[in-house]
Amino acid sequence: MAGRSWRLERRAALRAAVGLAFAGPLLAPVARRPRAQTLDKVIFLTDWRAQAEHGGYYQAHAAGLYRQAGIDCDLRQGGPNLNTSQLLLAGRVDMIMSNSFEAFTYVREDAPFFTIAAIFQKDPQVLIGHPDTGLDGFDKLKGRPLLIGAGGRVTYWPFLRRKYGLSDSQVRPYNFNMAPFLADKNLVQQGFLSSEPYALAQALGRPPVVLLIADAGFSAYQTTIAVSRRMASEKKDLIQRFIDASLEGWAQYLKGGPATAAANALIKQANPEQTDGRIEYAIRVLNERGIVLSGEALQGGIGAMSAERWKSFYDLMTDVDVLPKGLDVARAYTLEFVNKGIGRP
Repeated sequence: MAGRSWRLERRAALRAAVGLAFAGPLLAPVARRPRAQTLDKVIFLTDWRAQAEHGGYYQAHAAGLYRQAGIDCDLRQGGPNLNTSQLLLAGRVDMIMSNSFEAFTYVREDAPFFTIAAIFQKDPQVLIGHPDTGLDGFDKLKGRPLLIGAGGRVTYWPFLRRKYGLSDSQVRPYNFNMAPFLADKNLVQQGFLSSEPYALAQALGRPPVVLLIADAGFSAYQTTIAVSRRMASEKKDLIQRFIDASLEGWAQYLKGGPATAAANALIKQANPEQTDGRIEYAIRVLNERGIVLSGEALQGGIGAMSAERWKSFYDLMTDVDVLPKGLDVARAYTLEFVNKGIGRP
Protein backbone atom coordinates (compact mmCIF):
# COMPACT_ATOMS: atom_id res chain seq x y z
CA MET A 1 0.00 0.00 0.00
CA ALA A 2 2.82 2.41 0.85
CA GLY A 3 4.54 1.62 -2.44
CA ARG A 4 1.37 2.32 -4.37
CA SER A 5 0.95 5.71 -2.77
CA TRP A 6 4.61 6.51 -3.42
CA ARG A 7 3.98 5.80 -7.09
CA LEU A 8 1.10 8.25 -7.16
CA GLU A 9 3.29 10.88 -5.51
CA ARG A 10 6.03 10.38 -8.06
CA ARG A 11 3.70 10.52 -11.03
CA ALA A 12 1.68 13.49 -9.83
CA ALA A 13 4.53 15.82 -8.83
CA LEU A 14 4.83 17.33 -12.34
CA ARG A 15 8.56 16.73 -12.43
CA ALA A 16 10.40 17.73 -15.57
CA ALA A 17 11.43 14.18 -16.21
CA VAL A 18 12.81 14.69 -19.68
CA GLY A 19 15.78 13.61 -19.40
CA LEU A 20 6.64 -14.57 -20.46
CA ALA A 21 5.03 -15.33 -23.48
CA PHE A 22 2.17 -17.87 -23.56
CA ALA A 23 0.16 -19.00 -26.53
CA GLY A 24 -3.62 -18.75 -26.33
CA PRO A 25 -6.78 -18.06 -28.32
CA LEU A 26 -7.46 -14.72 -29.93
CA LEU A 27 -10.97 -13.63 -29.02
CA ALA A 28 -11.25 -10.57 -31.27
CA PRO A 29 -9.56 -9.41 -34.48
CA VAL A 30 -6.11 -7.96 -33.96
CA ALA A 31 -3.78 -7.02 -36.81
CA ARG A 32 -1.34 -9.86 -37.47
CA ARG A 33 2.01 -10.38 -39.15
CA PRO A 34 2.69 -13.49 -41.25
CA ARG A 35 4.03 -16.24 -39.05
CA ALA A 36 7.13 -16.68 -41.20
CA GLN A 37 8.31 -13.18 -40.36
CA THR A 38 10.45 -12.33 -37.36
CA LEU A 39 8.53 -10.89 -34.44
CA ASP A 40 8.98 -7.15 -33.88
CA LYS A 41 10.47 -6.38 -30.46
CA VAL A 42 8.71 -3.81 -28.26
CA ILE A 43 9.87 -2.87 -24.75
CA PHE A 44 6.99 -1.56 -22.65
CA LEU A 45 7.58 -0.28 -19.12
CA THR A 46 4.77 0.00 -16.58
CA ASP A 47 4.75 2.67 -13.87
CA TRP A 48 4.98 0.31 -10.87
CA ARG A 49 5.29 -3.29 -9.84
CA ALA A 50 2.93 -5.78 -11.46
CA GLN A 51 -0.69 -5.54 -10.33
CA ALA A 52 -4.23 -5.91 -11.58
CA GLU A 53 -4.18 -2.29 -12.73
CA HIS A 54 -1.71 -3.48 -15.40
CA GLY A 55 -3.73 -6.60 -16.08
CA GLY A 56 -4.60 -5.92 -19.71
CA TYR A 57 -0.96 -6.05 -20.73
CA TYR A 58 -0.36 -9.28 -18.84
CA GLN A 59 -3.49 -10.70 -20.41
CA ALA A 60 -2.19 -9.81 -23.86
CA HIS A 61 0.94 -11.82 -22.99
CA ALA A 62 -0.87 -14.76 -21.46
CA ALA A 63 -3.47 -15.03 -24.25
CA GLY A 64 -0.82 -14.74 -26.96
CA LEU A 65 -2.28 -11.53 -28.37
CA TYR A 66 1.06 -9.82 -28.83
CA ARG A 67 2.56 -12.76 -30.65
CA GLN A 68 -0.48 -13.11 -32.86
CA ALA A 69 0.04 -9.45 -33.75
CA GLY A 70 3.63 -10.19 -34.73
CA ILE A 71 5.11 -8.66 -31.58
CA ASP A 72 7.65 -9.91 -29.07
CA CYS A 73 6.64 -7.69 -26.14
CA ASP A 74 9.19 -7.30 -23.37
CA LEU A 75 6.82 -6.25 -20.59
CA ARG A 76 8.81 -4.71 -17.75
CA GLN A 77 7.49 -3.64 -14.38
CA GLY A 78 8.40 -0.30 -12.87
CA GLY A 79 9.44 0.41 -9.32
CA PRO A 80 10.52 3.05 -6.81
CA ASN A 81 13.99 3.55 -8.29
CA LEU A 82 13.00 3.87 -11.95
CA ASN A 83 12.33 7.17 -13.70
CA THR A 84 10.24 5.97 -16.61
CA SER A 85 10.39 9.21 -18.57
CA GLN A 86 14.18 9.30 -18.42
CA LEU A 87 14.34 5.72 -19.66
CA LEU A 88 12.04 6.65 -22.54
CA LEU A 89 14.15 9.71 -23.36
CA ALA A 90 17.32 7.63 -23.34
CA GLY A 91 15.80 5.12 -25.74
CA ARG A 92 16.14 2.23 -23.30
CA VAL A 93 12.43 1.44 -23.62
CA ASP A 94 10.01 1.99 -26.50
CA MET A 95 6.87 2.96 -24.61
CA ILE A 96 5.92 3.71 -21.02
CA MET A 97 2.82 3.85 -18.88
CA SER A 98 2.27 7.53 -18.15
CA ASN A 99 -0.43 10.10 -17.29
CA SER A 100 -1.94 13.41 -18.37
CA PHE A 101 0.39 15.56 -16.32
CA GLU A 102 3.52 13.99 -17.78
CA ALA A 103 2.09 14.57 -21.25
CA PHE A 104 1.94 18.29 -20.52
CA THR A 105 5.44 18.15 -19.03
CA TYR A 106 6.67 16.86 -22.38
CA VAL A 107 4.98 19.79 -24.09
CA ARG A 108 6.37 22.30 -21.61
CA GLU A 109 9.91 20.93 -21.96
CA ASP A 110 9.60 20.54 -25.75
CA ALA A 111 10.37 16.85 -25.39
CA PRO A 112 9.62 14.64 -28.43
CA PHE A 113 7.04 12.40 -26.74
CA PHE A 114 3.27 12.28 -26.53
CA THR A 115 0.30 10.17 -25.45
CA ILE A 116 -1.19 7.60 -27.82
CA ALA A 117 -3.85 5.92 -25.64
CA ALA A 118 -5.62 6.41 -22.30
CA ILE A 119 -6.51 3.11 -20.64
CA PHE A 120 -8.14 4.68 -17.58
CA GLN A 121 -10.93 7.09 -18.45
CA LYS A 122 -11.11 8.06 -14.78
CA ASP A 123 -8.20 8.85 -12.50
CA PRO A 124 -8.45 6.22 -9.73
CA GLN A 125 -7.16 8.43 -6.92
CA VAL A 126 -9.53 8.63 -3.97
CA LEU A 127 -10.08 10.21 -0.58
CA ILE A 128 -10.98 7.68 2.12
CA GLY A 129 -12.97 8.27 5.29
CA HIS A 130 -14.36 6.28 8.20
CA PRO A 131 -17.87 4.86 7.92
CA ASP A 132 -20.66 6.39 9.99
CA THR A 133 -19.00 9.81 10.24
CA GLY A 134 -21.34 11.63 7.87
CA LEU A 135 -18.84 11.72 5.03
CA ASP A 136 -21.11 11.03 2.08
CA GLY A 137 -19.71 13.50 -0.44
CA PHE A 138 -16.96 15.99 -1.18
CA ASP A 139 -19.05 18.79 0.27
CA LYS A 140 -18.66 17.13 3.68
CA LEU A 141 -14.87 17.50 3.66
CA LYS A 142 -15.00 20.97 5.22
CA GLY A 143 -13.32 21.12 8.61
CA ARG A 144 -11.96 17.58 8.43
CA PRO A 145 -8.20 16.95 8.66
CA LEU A 146 -6.96 15.57 5.34
CA LEU A 147 -3.87 13.41 4.87
CA ILE A 148 -2.59 14.38 1.42
CA GLY A 149 0.94 13.91 0.09
CA ALA A 150 3.06 16.41 -1.81
CA GLY A 151 1.95 15.13 -5.21
CA GLY A 152 -1.74 15.47 -4.48
CA ARG A 153 -1.24 18.99 -3.19
CA VAL A 154 -0.05 20.16 -6.62
CA THR A 155 -2.56 18.26 -8.76
CA TYR A 156 -6.06 17.46 -7.52
CA TRP A 157 -6.00 19.38 -4.22
CA PRO A 158 -6.10 22.91 -5.78
CA PHE A 159 -9.09 21.74 -7.81
CA LEU A 160 -10.95 20.32 -4.79
CA ARG A 161 -10.03 23.29 -2.61
CA ARG A 162 -11.58 25.79 -5.01
CA LYS A 163 -14.63 23.73 -5.97
CA TYR A 164 -15.69 22.86 -2.41
CA GLY A 165 -14.38 25.86 -0.49
CA LEU A 166 -11.76 23.87 1.41
CA SER A 167 -8.70 25.26 3.18
CA ASP A 168 -4.99 24.47 3.14
CA SER A 169 -5.18 24.49 6.94
CA GLN A 170 -6.98 21.14 6.73
CA VAL A 171 -4.08 19.39 5.01
CA ARG A 172 -1.72 17.20 7.00
CA PRO A 173 1.36 15.28 5.74
CA TYR A 174 0.60 11.82 4.41
CA ASN A 175 3.31 9.33 5.38
CA PHE A 176 2.00 6.29 3.50
CA ASN A 177 1.00 4.59 6.72
CA MET A 178 -2.59 3.72 7.58
CA ALA A 179 -1.99 3.73 11.35
CA PRO A 180 -2.88 7.43 11.86
CA PHE A 181 -6.11 6.96 9.90
CA LEU A 182 -7.11 3.90 11.92
CA ALA A 183 -6.45 5.77 15.17
CA ASP A 184 -8.57 8.84 14.36
CA LYS A 185 -12.10 8.58 12.94
CA ASN A 186 -12.04 12.21 11.88
CA LEU A 187 -9.14 11.76 9.48
CA VAL A 188 -9.56 11.46 5.73
CA GLN A 189 -6.64 10.10 3.74
CA GLN A 190 -5.64 9.85 0.11
CA GLY A 191 -5.41 6.52 -1.67
CA PHE A 192 -5.81 4.54 -4.85
CA LEU A 193 -9.21 3.03 -5.56
CA SER A 194 -8.03 -0.53 -5.98
CA SER A 195 -5.46 -0.62 -3.17
CA GLU A 196 -5.84 1.33 0.09
CA PRO A 197 -9.61 0.77 0.47
CA TYR A 198 -9.01 -2.98 0.30
CA ALA A 199 -6.39 -2.92 3.08
CA LEU A 200 -8.38 -0.50 5.22
CA ALA A 201 -11.54 -2.58 4.92
CA GLN A 202 -9.65 -5.57 6.26
CA ALA A 203 -8.30 -3.51 9.17
CA LEU A 204 -11.66 -1.90 9.98
CA GLY A 205 -13.73 -5.02 9.47
CA ARG A 206 -16.01 -3.15 7.04
CA PRO A 207 -15.61 -0.97 3.96
CA PRO A 208 -14.49 2.62 4.43
CA VAL A 209 -16.07 5.58 2.63
CA VAL A 210 -14.38 6.03 -0.75
CA LEU A 211 -14.70 9.28 -2.70
CA LEU A 212 -13.40 8.95 -6.25
CA ILE A 213 -11.84 12.30 -7.11
CA ALA A 214 -12.74 11.84 -10.77
CA ASP A 215 -16.42 11.90 -9.76
CA ALA A 216 -15.91 15.47 -8.52
CA GLY A 217 -15.01 16.52 -12.06
CA PHE A 218 -11.25 15.96 -11.98
CA SER A 219 -11.05 14.80 -15.59
CA ALA A 220 -7.45 13.61 -16.00
CA TYR A 221 -6.78 10.60 -18.18
CA GLN A 222 -4.74 8.04 -16.29
CA THR A 223 -2.65 4.97 -17.11
CA THR A 224 -1.86 6.39 -20.51
CA ILE A 225 0.73 5.15 -23.00
CA ALA A 226 3.54 7.48 -24.08
CA VAL A 227 5.90 7.02 -27.01
CA SER A 228 8.39 9.09 -28.99
CA ARG A 229 7.10 11.08 -31.94
CA ARG A 230 9.78 9.50 -34.09
CA MET A 231 8.64 5.96 -33.35
CA ALA A 232 5.02 6.97 -33.92
CA SER A 233 5.98 8.33 -37.32
CA GLU A 234 8.40 5.64 -38.46
CA LYS A 235 6.69 2.54 -37.03
CA LYS A 236 2.99 3.31 -37.26
CA ASP A 237 2.01 -0.25 -38.14
CA LEU A 238 3.94 -1.71 -35.22
CA ILE A 239 2.43 0.78 -32.77
CA GLN A 240 -1.07 0.12 -34.08
CA ARG A 241 -0.60 -3.63 -33.65
CA PHE A 242 0.70 -3.12 -30.12
CA ILE A 243 -2.17 -0.83 -29.16
CA ASP A 244 -4.81 -3.14 -30.68
CA ALA A 245 -3.42 -6.19 -28.89
CA SER A 246 -3.15 -4.30 -25.59
CA LEU A 247 -6.70 -2.99 -25.79
CA GLU A 248 -8.02 -6.46 -26.58
CA GLY A 249 -6.03 -7.72 -23.59
CA TRP A 250 -7.82 -5.18 -21.40
CA ALA A 251 -11.20 -6.17 -22.83
CA GLN A 252 -10.52 -9.79 -21.89
CA TYR A 253 -8.99 -9.03 -18.50
CA LEU A 254 -11.87 -6.93 -17.24
CA LYS A 255 -14.20 -9.91 -17.69
CA GLY A 256 -12.22 -11.84 -15.09
CA GLY A 257 -12.80 -15.54 -14.55
CA PRO A 258 -10.70 -18.53 -15.63
CA ALA A 259 -9.57 -16.84 -18.85
CA THR A 260 -7.47 -14.42 -16.79
CA ALA A 261 -5.83 -17.04 -14.56
CA ALA A 262 -2.62 -17.15 -16.58
CA ALA A 263 -2.32 -13.35 -16.58
CA ASN A 264 -2.85 -13.23 -12.82
CA ALA A 265 -0.22 -15.92 -12.37
CA LEU A 266 2.25 -13.72 -14.23
CA ILE A 267 1.33 -10.75 -12.04
CA LYS A 268 1.81 -12.73 -8.83
CA GLN A 269 5.07 -14.21 -10.11
CA ALA A 270 6.45 -10.73 -10.83
CA ASN A 271 5.07 -9.21 -7.62
CA PRO A 272 4.39 -11.70 -4.81
CA GLU A 273 2.65 -8.97 -2.78
CA GLN A 274 -0.34 -9.37 -5.08
CA THR A 275 -2.81 -11.94 -3.75
CA ASP A 276 -5.88 -13.48 -5.33
CA GLY A 277 -8.09 -11.45 -3.03
CA ARG A 278 -6.40 -8.16 -3.85
CA ILE A 279 -6.51 -8.87 -7.58
CA GLU A 280 -10.18 -9.87 -7.49
CA TYR A 281 -11.03 -6.71 -5.55
CA ALA A 282 -9.12 -4.53 -8.00
CA ILE A 283 -10.87 -5.96 -11.05
CA ARG A 284 -14.25 -5.56 -9.36
CA VAL A 285 -13.82 -1.90 -8.44
CA LEU A 286 -12.28 -1.02 -11.80
CA ASN A 287 -15.48 -2.32 -13.37
CA GLU A 288 -17.90 -0.95 -10.79
CA ARG A 289 -16.52 2.58 -10.95
CA GLY A 290 -16.07 2.67 -14.72
CA ILE A 291 -12.34 3.35 -14.54
CA VAL A 292 -11.68 1.78 -17.95
CA LEU A 293 -15.12 1.59 -19.55
CA SER A 294 -16.89 4.91 -19.19
CA GLY A 295 -17.05 8.24 -20.97
CA GLU A 296 -15.46 8.18 -24.40
CA ALA A 297 -14.62 4.48 -24.13
CA LEU A 298 -18.32 3.60 -24.32
CA GLN A 299 -18.26 4.72 -27.96
CA GLY A 300 -14.62 4.76 -29.00
CA GLY A 301 -13.57 1.63 -27.15
CA ILE A 302 -10.89 1.07 -24.51
CA GLY A 303 -8.10 3.63 -24.67
CA ALA A 304 -10.31 6.30 -26.26
CA MET A 305 -9.41 9.99 -26.10
CA SER A 306 -10.73 13.25 -27.52
CA ALA A 307 -9.32 16.66 -28.30
CA GLU A 308 -12.19 18.26 -26.39
CA ARG A 309 -11.39 16.46 -23.17
CA TRP A 310 -7.67 17.15 -23.38
CA LYS A 311 -8.44 20.85 -23.82
CA SER A 312 -11.05 20.98 -21.05
CA PHE A 313 -8.73 19.26 -18.57
CA TYR A 314 -5.91 21.62 -19.46
CA ASP A 315 -8.19 24.62 -18.96
CA LEU A 316 -9.35 23.20 -15.63
CA MET A 317 -5.78 22.88 -14.41
CA THR A 318 -4.66 26.30 -15.64
CA ASP A 319 -7.64 27.85 -13.84
CA VAL A 320 -6.26 26.57 -10.53
CA ASP A 321 -2.63 27.34 -11.44
CA VAL A 322 -1.56 23.70 -11.63
CA LEU A 323 -0.45 23.89 -15.26
CA PRO A 324 1.11 26.91 -16.97
CA LYS A 325 -0.89 28.83 -19.52
CA GLY A 326 0.10 29.01 -23.15
CA LEU A 327 0.92 25.35 -23.84
CA ASP A 328 -0.04 23.84 -27.19
CA VAL A 329 -2.48 21.19 -25.94
CA ALA A 330 -2.55 19.36 -29.28
CA ARG A 331 1.12 18.43 -28.85
CA ALA A 332 0.32 16.34 -25.77
CA TYR A 333 -1.39 13.53 -27.66
CA THR A 334 -2.46 11.93 -30.93
CA LEU A 335 -5.77 10.23 -31.68
CA GLU A 336 -4.34 8.22 -34.57
CA PHE A 337 -4.14 4.88 -32.78
CA VAL A 338 -7.35 4.82 -30.71
CA ASN A 339 -11.12 5.36 -30.98
CA LYS A 340 -11.52 2.23 -33.10
CA GLY A 341 -14.13 0.51 -30.90
CA ILE A 342 -11.95 -2.24 -29.39
CA GLY A 343 -13.57 -3.53 -26.19
CA ARG A 344 -16.59 -1.30 -26.57
CA PRO A 345 -19.50 -2.73 -24.49
